[in-house]
Amino acid sequence: MAGVLDAVNQRTQLVGQNRLELLLFKLVGRQRYGINVFKVREVLQCPPLTAIPKRNKYVRGIAHIRGQTISVIDLSLATGGKPIENLKDSFIIIAEYNRSVQGFLVNSVERIINITWGSIMPPPKGTSGKQSYLTAVTEIDKELVEILDVEKILEEISPSPTKITKTLDTKSITADLGDRLILIADDSAVARNQVKRALEGLGLQMHVVNNGREALTYLQQVAKECQESVTEKVGLLISDIEMPDMDGYTLTAEIKLDPRLKHLHVILHTSLSGVFNQQMVSKVGADDFIAKFNPDELAESVQKWLHAD
Repeated sequence: MAGVLDAVNQRTQLVGQNRLELLLFKLVGRQRYGINVFKVREVLQCPPLTAIPKRNKYVRGIAHIRGQTISVIDLSLATGGKPIENLKDSFIIIAEYNRSVQGFLVNSVERIINITWGSIMPPPKGTSGKQSYLTAVTEIDKELVEILDVEKILEEISPSPTKITKTLDTKSITADLGDRLILIADDSAVARNQVKRALEGLGLQMHVVNNGREALTYLQQVAKECQESVTEKVGLLISDIEMPDMDGYTLTAEIKLDPRLKHLHVILHTSLSGVFNQQMVSKVGADDFIAKFNPDELAESVQKWLHAD
């Protein structure tokens, strides 16, 4: 266990190589799950939890860790399973998502594995029940590892606002976009819907895809139909970073290397809020980075880069 804990903070160099490292853990039962190490601050044995009144049913309590009060979410309960019972022998994964720090209660933590995003596949279509909380799957040691849609879990516990509150010149935005559309790439259905709801109020046309590979294929197809640049039909790309098959950094790099696509502005929009690497964003040529989810910041960035054309 000490090796796992010591390794958690040494993994950021993999970002941008279309690789990631997963911290493997179990909830209730034999099924293995994974979480991207790049979002993990630390892993520790579950400390005493303090119950709080009127808490969400998935929040087992709060923990006081290094001077910070952190809500502890039972990942088994939150995904429709049984509660984790033996707290003193369980673990908490401290992770940062969407500008906040949460503790995820898990039954056991195993090890860190290094894989490519190409080996991370979308979950089967039509999944329901507990399976509907999957954002991706992969195979490790001939066993299926499930990657949870943490953004969906957090959205159910504490919904994010999607209404734009700042006053923006919508006429100017729609004029800058013209007949073009905005391409949105994100593997989380919750995140895709958040972006759509936020930008629909601006009267923008959008096309949505589920990962970087689909986005690149779509852009290449559009480029074949254009005379000069893909920007004749696509005004802007808003992309997540963590996606199966092809991550957002690799997608951006591929776009900037293609003469037909390189003039397309790219906004990286991700839940990697506190640990993201600014040097990597510059290296791959992204135009902007926004941590999820603030509709005002997203709308302002869209306005900025549409006007920059």
